Amino acid sequence: MPTVRDIPGPYRFFFYSFDCNEPAHIHIRRENRTCKFWLEPVMLAGNDGFAAHELGVIRKLVAAQRGQLMEAWNEHCGH
Repeated sequence: MPTVRDIPGPYRFFFYSFDCNEPAHIHIRRENRTCKFWLEPVMLAGNDGFAAHELGVIRKLVAAQRGQLMEAWNEHCGH
């Protein structure tokens, strides 16, 4: 599970290698909670445990770091 580094905050941003056949997205984990955001457009794809207000914070982080996340996705998935 490749991790995208240098994104501020308590979250781990990562990809699953077997997900490269899906549209560009990022998984986010904090403690035992996870969620998934599509990157084009930035939109929640799934949630397991995050409260709505925290998903809003994460969405803003994903939107702000979208360029870096897309670059990491393309590098990892070979696009």
